[in-house]
Amino acid sequence: MYVLLPMPLLFFSGSDASSLLSESDNGWVNATKFLTGASAVGSIAIPAILKHAGVIGWGALAMELSSYFVFVLAIMCCIRMNDDDDYSFL
Repeated sequence: MYVLLPMPLLFFSGSDASSLLSESDNGWVNATKFLTGASAVGSIAIPAILKHAGVIGWGALAMELSSYFVFVLAIMCCIRMNDDDDYSFL
């Protein structure tokens, strides 16, 4: 899931990542928001379902969710740094 999560952002948003945080009528931006949201929900739901089924334990669930939040924080920092003119690298 960590490979799939940033793919809509990379393919559909282009260099204008600030449009992802605002309301837009652009179809590609809306598709990006939908696919990223679906990937994010899946990244949380799949480990929760596996824990509920007894396939994984509490430690694995906690490790998965903590790594998910670190990954989301890294994406948000990347978007924030890309908005600054001095640090733009995308």
